[in-house]
Amino acid sequence: MEEEALELHYLTVHEASRLLAQREITSCQLTEAVLERIRQVDGRVRAYVTVTEDLALQQAEEADARLARGDATPLTGIPVCIKDVICTRGVRTTCSSRILENFVPPYDAHVTERLREAGAVMVGKSNMDEFAMGSSTENSRFFPTHNPWDLERVPGGSSGGSAAAVVAGECLFALGSDTGGSIRQPASLCGVAGLKPTYGRVSRFGLVAFASSLDQIGPLARDVRDCALAMDFIAGYDPRDSTSAPLEVPDFTAALGGDLTGLRIGVPREYFPEGMDAGVRQVISEAVRVMEGLGASVNWEVSLPSTRYALACYYIIAPSEASANLARYDGVKYGFSYQEGESMWENMEKTRQHGFGDEVKRRIMLGTYALSAGYYDAYYLKAQKVRTLIRREFDAALQSCDVLACPVSPTPAFRLGEKVDDPFQMYLSDVCTLPINIAGLPAISVPAGFVLAGGGPKGQRLPVGLQLIGRPFDEATVLRVAHAFQEATAWHKARPPL
Repeated sequence: MEEEALELHYLTVHEASRLLAQREITSCQLTEAVLERIRQVDGRVRAYVTVTEDLALQQAEEADARLARGDATPLTGIPVCIKDVICTRGVRTTCSSRILENFVPPYDAHVTERLREAGAVMVGKSNMDEFAMGSSTENSRFFPTHNPWDLERVPGGSSGGSAAAVVAGECLFALGSDTGGSIRQPASLCGVAGLKPTYGRVSRFGLVAFASSLDQIGPLARDVRDCALAMDFIAGYDPRDSTSAPLEVPDFTAALGGDLTGLRIGVPREYFPEGMDAGVRQVISEAVRVMEGLGASVNWEVSLPSTRYALACYYIIAPSEASANLARYDGVKYGFSYQEGESMWENMEKTRQHGFGDEVKRRIMLGTYALSAGYYDAYYLKAQKVRTLIRREFDAALQSCDVLACPVSPTPAFRLGEKVDDPFQMYLSDVCTLPINIAGLPAISVPAGFVLAGGGPKGQRLPVGLQLIGRPFDEATVLRVAHAFQEATAWHKARPPL
């Protein structure tokens, strides 16, 4: 079998795993192909903050030795990129921020440990919005990432580098984090699969915190089976994370397969607001009809009325938690440190002034205000009460439905610079995703079609993702439905014109 004909960098994880197990290819060959792809296209895509070529080749050799011994896992020898908000021992973790530009963690995050134990090959750390605050990866301290489908457009955020790397063939799968849509929105805009697990399903140990009650790590990959494979390894209880759920983890890949006969799908009408792109609306409606054709029953009249308050609720809770979490960056123990002030307090202020970007400062100020004396009850406490209402409405809807189906993003990928100076318009990019984080539920984005940007038959094709939302800790059903839809369509097989 010819290596070039295979296009190794475009293999799925399960395809590559089978070829590695049968010794038709080696991990060194696969890793070299991915590294060469990075050299070819990343100058235009800019998916990576750090490429770990030497480490990757060393891990590939170790993986080949493990494969030869016969004690490999399905992830052994598979090239992965890790979002630069997840700690990697001996490899800098910047959060795409100046304040951590040269920070090298002395320990691995829980998920990084799991990937090392499985024998995966880390090819690099992916670009992101600074401290995961953004929806376009334009808030990176270093450079914006470009959408491989149209290099003049954003890949989404904050895990834009991870999504762009997957669809461009610069890794076989990636890890991202999702606080208000940061896995699903870039997955949708780049045309890959991206799963946000239930809050507590995957340990947050070693994830640099943005909003601790909302953050969750999850996989991005070319197809749903690869997401399930990744979840088989990264999910599970970790005593180092006090919010980690001590629950048995199912075999997610074993849950895939079968039609959707008897499955109940709800379509919440509040997720199709006025102003939504007409093409996106049509793609999602057609996707639901595909699932109906696979045997599912569909309720088109599900209502989640508190959804309209979710954006305001999120932008009180998340900045408040960010304000508390980012207080640790004072230039004393690690990271960027301003040293030219006349006092310790001036140095601390200047460290934050020069170390944080504008969006991070904006959210710190919002959060500090919401938590301040005289405003805590009016804002933060009220937001937590609204959060409870949103969660209860989801619980009620998911009693009569097995999953909910809706768009991931109200629009396809927008142009670089189009919204960067309008925070409110940027925040609206996550209006369909952040309620799920508020409720702590699992949800996936799966490729569902394309829309034409610019109008007319010569417009650029841009991907659209279908969002499927499930009950707490029922990722298995979410993955099964997404996989059934994927097997009935071919959207996930499309490749960008790089």
